[in-house]
Amino acid sequence: HTEDVGTSLYFVNDSIQQVTFSSTVGVVIPCPAAGSPSAVLRWYLATGDDIYDVPHIRHVHANGTLQLYPFSPSAFNSFIHDNDYFCTAENSAGKIRSPNIRVKAVFREPYTVRVEDQRSMRGNVAVFKCLIPSSVQEYVSVVSWEKDTVSIIPGKGAAAGKRCDPWNT
Repeated sequence: HTEDVGTSLYFVNDSIQQVTFSSTVGVVIPCPAAGSPSAVLRWYLATGDDIYDVPHIRHVHANGTLQLYPFSPSAFNSFIHDNDYFCTAENSAGKIRSPNIRVKAVFREPYTVRVEDQRSMRGNVAVFKCLIPSSVQEYVSVVSWEKDTVSIIPGKGAAAGKRCDPWNT
């Protein structure tokens, strides 16, 4: 295209690489690109396939925003809820493509975090480990250790990679 004064295409936010959302809430993802004059914004799967609206599941709004609606576990579709997408912006200045954006739905389900049983004699060091179910491990981080609702070592768990620092028993 010939370059016209006042025409442009640009990324508003090209740092979006992953969007993780709760299946009970859904998500709205704006296209990270824009232009002047207004650009036509379109969403695609990372394979290059056009995406299409699926009533009450996935919709691309006229302003280029991709919306994935809340859904039940039985309505999960990896093609929609666990896939890579990208957005394009096109106007008289040309066409740009966003980086791939990983979109992943997670299910809210009950889980229990517990402390691994340890034995130690009084006066010795004991190391405790926080056990988090693998299904939620990447979404949960330890922010403090508590005994009888009193914080023992605030913030040490997250810095120590889900382990608390040793302390005397």
